[in-house]
Amino acid sequence: MKKFSTYLLVMFMIIFWIVRIIITLMSQFGKDFMGMVPMNETFEIAILFATLLCLVLVVKRKLIGSLLYLTLHAIYFGGDITNKLSIMANNDPLTLGQSMQFMFSMLGIILPLAVLIDLLLDKNRKNNPKDKKTDWFYQNEEFDRKLDDRADKNNYRTM
Repeated sequence: MKKFSTYLLVMFMIIFWIVRIIITLMSQFGKDFMGMVPMNETFEIAILFATLLCLVLVVKRKLIGSLLYLTLHAIYFGGDITNKLSIMANNDPLTLGQSMQFMFSMLGIILPLAVLIDLLLDKNRKNNPKDKKTDWFYQNEEFDRKLDDRADKNNYRTM
């Protein structure tokens, strides 16, 4: 994780994960959090645990982590988005709770897309990292040959 955008996206992933935990816990206690309730509590809990795995994989810069994160969130939040869009297409107003749920569902799709795009754009850098501090030494074969020739000419006396 060398890019600032990756740090920000991981922080947003963690914040979104914590908010989803709060929503699920409040639902278990019989209350709603800002008018939001989980659409499917068992699938929500499974997504919360899978998100931990995805967080680790994204931090390690693995593409499978972002794909899994996008797939799970698209399956879960995609149905809610289409339901809310069909309500709005019929010119019916959304309630405050439905509006908040729609915004969080949109965020639940946009955030994994941003993580995937960030990983796709940064994939080349991970395969062939450039570090100016050490590349002059480790990627310079002429310096290695000169060092080997010079090391053979040292004549130190031992007592």
